[in-house]
Amino acid sequence: MELPCVLTNRYRVPQSWSLRNIESLGAYEQAKRAYTQLEPAAITAEVKEANIRGRGGAGFPAGMKWGFLAKTELAPYLVVNADEGEPGTFKDRTIMERDPHRLVEGCLIAMRAVGAHVCYIYVRCELVTSIRRLEAAIEEARERGYIGKRPFGSEHAAEIYVHMGAGAYVCGEETALLNSLEGKRGEPRLKPPFPAVKGAFGAPTIVNNVETVASVPDILRMGGKAWSEQSRLPRDGGTRLYGVSGHVKKPGIFEGPVGLTLREIIYDIGGGMLHPDRPLKAVIPGGSSTPVLRPGDLVHAPDANNPLHAWHGKSHIDVPLGVDTMRALGTMLGTCCAIVIDSSTSMVDVACNLMKFYSHESCGQCTPCREGSGWLHDVLKNLQAGRGRPEDADLLVDIANNMMGNTICAFADGTAMPMLGLVQKFRDEFVEAGKRGIGTHTLGATARALGGAP
Repeated sequence: MELPCVLTNRYRVPQSWSLRNIESLGAYEQAKRAYTQLEPAAITAEVKEANIRGRGGAGFPAGMKWGFLAKTELAPYLVVNADEGEPGTFKDRTIMERDPHRLVEGCLIAMRAVGAHVCYIYVRCELVTSIRRLEAAIEEARERGYIGKRPFGSEHAAEIYVHMGAGAYVCGEETALLNSLEGKRGEPRLKPPFPAVKGAFGAPTIVNNVETVASVPDILRMGGKAWSEQSRLPRDGGTRLYGVSGHVKKPGIFEGPVGLTLREIIYDIGGGMLHPDRPLKAVIPGGSSTPVLRPGDLVHAPDANNPLHAWHGKSHIDVPLGVDTMRALGTMLGTCCAIVIDSSTSMVDVACNLMKFYSHESCGQCTPCREGSGWLHDVLKNLQAGRGRPEDADLLVDIANNMMGNTICAFADGTAMPMLGLVQKFRDEFVEAGKRGIGTHTLGATARALGGAP
């Protein structure tokens, strides 16, 4: 399959993180144009026309987000979310490691568009190579006069700083990230006010994902309309980074038009299943917080008004990957990094592994999340160890449903949704695991009745 190479067109250049090796390929040309020839409104208009949906997971239109920025006496900030910690997701670090100057240029253009003079790139501390290369790229750009009091000779001062996070997954949530950036405990804030009204240090703030910001130079270079038309889907423009991991022959990151299918990703690009004798069992489509899909499930959309009508009768893995299409399937596009699972895998084990992560990473601020994530993990550990009950499948659903929509941020939802999806799609496995514990429960009850050890 031939794929476009727009965002990643400098990845294969030797030492592509060095400015001297990529400057002849157009690095910072669009930033110079943004600072010397274009008005901020014109830049925002191109980003809106590009139909770029946020690449961090929520999928909100980036140009529209920029337009929400409040007009106050305080200068706004741009904050780039590089706290990539979603299990199964490893796309943003490739930009920071292979082409950090593209991100720096995107930051400069976005700052010009929204009127910001300071940008913070918040990177989780484990991404050591990303941090080093970003810091080196910023210094190279500063030496050339692209960052500072008069970038490109303009009057719009621009400073960019790398800020290291301490590795808390919850700081990928934008308001927890802002708290951490300010030196506070990394826990989410109540909204409203939203960051675009009151964000970093009390000022209006735009928080965008690494890939979103890094796409901006190409949007200006090509024009928003042309960039958008690379997509296979309406209202969801451009190309994007796809990830594939798990039981495939060729895991990795690649660029493709918005709207590739999971079947194309697994079999055409990922090289097919790692063990051909173990067929595809399930796919987590966009990072661990997105509900699982099964290849045997077919789209039921006979109504022509249904957004999935064009794929009526087709497998869920043949539906194009887009923000709206995945939502219509009952899952999410998320970070667009798929985790492929073959027939040898226990879904109880998958669930236990995921819930261990979420239980550990909850900030503890909200009781339903703090307690619920721990309960989910405890129930699943019992099922794994043969100490569970068949009715634990219903208990998992009950706990997850009580977490949904009852917390400050979406962490609890991102924990509950994959849990609900796993039980819904593979309920028999959870019930069967519970049956293995029936004898254990009976013996324990007898021992207690006789005054013995439980």
